[in-house]
Amino acid sequence: MVHKNRIILLIIAIVLSAAPSYAQDNFGGLALYTVRDDMGEDAKATLQKVADAGYAYIEAAGYDHGKFYDMEPQAFKTYLDRVGLRPVSTHMGGVTMENADQQIADAKAAGFTYFTIPVPPMGMFTFDRESMTMGMDGSVEDLATILTTLGKKCEEAGLKLLYHNHDFEYKENEDGVVPIDYLLENTDPDYVNFQMDLYWVTRAGADPVAYFEKYPGRFKLWHVKDMDKEGKFAPVGEGNIDFSRILKKKKASGMENYFVEQDMTWDKKPLEVIKISHKGLKKIGFQ
Repeated sequence: MVHKNRIILLIIAIVLSAAPSYAQDNFGGLALYTVRDDMGEDAKATLQKVADAGYAYIEAAGYDHGKFYDMEPQAFKTYLDRVGLRPVSTHMGGVTMENADQQIADAKAAGFTYFTIPVPPMGMFTFDRESMTMGMDGSVEDLATILTTLGKKCEEAGLKLLYHNHDFEYKENEDGVVPIDYLLENTDPDYVNFQMDLYWVTRAGADPVAYFEKYPGRFKLWHVKDMDKEGKFAPVGEGNIDFSRILKKKKASGMENYFVEQDMTWDKKPLEVIKISHKGLKKIGFQ
């Protein structure tokens, strides 16, 4: 009997050692846009490294022709589970009225909760390379209508629609309208909410906390991205954004999840930067 019990204990130990135990200690999310080049070279190996760096969930930015990083939606979900990562949000910049139903179905099949629009969709987004500025063609009224239509489709499918900002949405346009204010005031929170990119809001000269207080509960996800003294992207904790002050208003904002993101990592490799940022999260008090 003693020998049998030892065998059982050995089997249990082997099973536990094979499980992704690190996932229990991991926290926070990573926007995979940060490691987009690595994902393009070897998505599976990169996702394992993301988990190893301490992250618990991800936001995708690599949907094409019905696949996430060249994996069928269910296969992508299965692999994430294998390495201890949870799918939370996916940026779906290529959505149109014609492909929306399919994209929403694929996001649902991959296990995502949030279907996030990263820029004004359907040809509305503009980028001026000479001035390095972003903007939009068309009216903010049209954008609100598009988001509402997509939001209702997401609601029917069991997903939640969010809009992600850059800096121009927080500045007055040529009509004297601040686009984000219009969107917040002219969309129904049952169908449309927002992902706040803390870097871009700060870059625009706006105060995240003031928006949380004026529009409580509307900012379900955050992008946690720091800014150096030159105004460039920086690893979390190595810039000058007061994340501690912002984090204290988490409840007012409605934030449910957050993601580290760094669009450009300059002289550092993205996979190294995400480790630095994760340590920064812990020091600041993110969980």
